[in-house]
Amino acid sequence: MWLKTSLNLLFYFVLCHGSKEFRLGRSKNGNLGVPGEYSGEKVPPAQWFKQKLDHFSPTDLRSWKQRYYINDSFYDYKNPGPIFLMIGGEGPADPRWMVKGAWIDYAKKFNALCINLEHRYYGASHPTEDLSTKNLQYLSSAQALADLANFITAMNDKLKLNREVKWVAFGGSYPGSLAAWLRMKYPHLVHASVSSSGPLLAKVNFMEYFEVVVNALREKTGSEDCVNQLRNAHAQIEGLIKTQPEEIENEFRTCMPFSKATENDMKNFFNSIADDFADLVQYNEDNRISADTKYRNITINSVCKLLTEPGDEAPYKRLAAFNSIMLNKSNQTCLDYSYNNMINDLRNTSLSSEGGRQWMYQTCTEFGFYQTSSGEVNIFGDHFKLDFFVQQCQDVFGKKFNKEFIENAAEWSNSYYGGLDIAVDRVVFVHGSVDPWHALGITTTKDNNAPAIYIHGTAHCANMYPASENDLPQLTEARVEIQQYLDTWLSQP
Repeated sequence: MWLKTSLNLLFYFVLCHGSKEFRLGRSKNGNLGVPGEYSGEKVPPAQWFKQKLDHFSPTDLRSWKQRYYINDSFYDYKNPGPIFLMIGGEGPADPRWMVKGAWIDYAKKFNALCINLEHRYYGASHPTEDLSTKNLQYLSSAQALADLANFITAMNDKLKLNREVKWVAFGGSYPGSLAAWLRMKYPHLVHASVSSSGPLLAKVNFMEYFEVVVNALREKTGSEDCVNQLRNAHAQIEGLIKTQPEEIENEFRTCMPFSKATENDMKNFFNSIADDFADLVQYNEDNRISADTKYRNITINSVCKLLTEPGDEAPYKRLAAFNSIMLNKSNQTCLDYSYNNMINDLRNTSLSSEGGRQWMYQTCTEFGFYQTSSGEVNIFGDHFKLDFFVQQCQDVFGKKFNKEFIENAAEWSNSYYGGLDIAVDRVVFVHGSVDPWHALGITTTKDNNAPAIYIHGTAHCANMYPASENDLPQLTEARVEIQQYLDTWLSQP
């Protein structure tokens, strides 16, 4: 009885992901979502910028149209304040960010002009006619940074801005990394940056991700109960798949029986149910909105309560109940864990792709970031090791994208940007302890000119969302501290 009651209660919650743009409806990156508190305010129309295709080939004159948005509601062109630039990332630019979010509150304070530039290859910004592997050669963080630099230079001319006008970059998740790198690579164009939840260290085997997930469960619940129940659930699932597979098929609503599954299918199954819990943690209690008003926010505490409340139901059944909620939320009738379906989806080269293929290409050619089961947590099993993700790169983009290729690419990225030893000033690095991506970011201040703010108890990009009465005090304090840094830096020449 308790399980049905808890399910009914949880039906009023929602795990508010960013765009669920990676395979099988699962978010494998760290997307920034849509700001909460938006209630139909008028947003600015899209504008288009003529952008270079290849910034590193001066004789290549090919160009394309890049989408951007401008909000000048707080700006005085006769007495100009700073220019705030929100950097687009691994998904479409959303104009609702032009009227809501912490950066808009800062813009009102500093009378800033707000601009949001969409990342090449995502959303409506299409540099090439399709997403073939050959055409994706122009998709990289370095090209994206050069896009930003070219855009800033052009906007200075278009808006007739004098040299004293200061640009400040904002970004969350991968754009958080771009915000720091933009300040480092183009310091003559960007005066300061706010880098939120940005992974600065490229790492192929990102085993620490699930270690942070488990630690977050302990931190938010204050006990080992939820972790133990989760461990027991996965152990029961592994055992029942061998002895009573139909029981797990039924409980987890799989689209095909395990008797037809390949080894890669089974790896994908375990990766899928682990990812649901990872997303729960990564976006815990942030203030984003969802298009689905049927639900509210699913939190670590509410789901852990589902797993640990007194009752006779087996742990795997409780985990399956959470899985069902996630399937319903994603409008999926069953759990499709087919490896071939996933690969075929990622092989889609049409421009209608939501971003999964593009982001996977960036992980295969720049960052890795593969959230493997190789860490010493022993909670989710060890079914999706590094070779599982390397094989995906090869199956989608070609055999040359092997482990050595990916490791060399990540090594190059760390050499090019500096990894955690990035040499930069006037950048504030913001992370939350519950966000697994903080394991690849700067969380302690090494240089007062590049401070770190580590917010205990908050998740991915939490500081970027509009303030809420439910915010933790330390999150409120972090937003104030960021504003103080901006105040100081904008007063500097």
